[in-house]
Amino acid sequence: MIQNLLMPQISAATSTPIIAMALNSVVGLTLLLSLLAARSGTAGFGELTAALSWRSLIPGLLGTFFVFASLIGYQRLGAGATISVLVTSQLIGDLVADAIRTGGARIDAATLVGAVMLGVGTVLVARG
Repeated sequence: MIQNLLMPQISAATSTPIIAMALNSVVGLTLLLSLLAARSGTAGFGELTAALSWRSLIPGLLGTFFVFASLIGYQRLGAGATISVLVTSQLIGDLVADAIRTGGARIDAATLVGAVMLGVGTVLVARG
């Protein structure tokens, strides 16, 4: 929640939201690399390098897009509408992924009713 309040302020004080996102990423990357070094030493960096592939970069790209969408949403729509839209869109994507992966086995009537209710709630929050 504190991040949701601070990121738009940092972005508004700079020429582009990319600066706020870059600061966020630099701090996070520094923390994670420090934790890796403390836990595994140089062997951790070797394992990190070995794990690099085009597929391992996709979550980072999607995460960056998520942070960017959140930041822009907080500035333009407010926190409530932004969180509602993000959660609903993730639920829809995950339900589709589950349906593809399990042949629809995990999608029952209660799940669909819950998803529809979340969608209706999102529309109500976003209109407010």
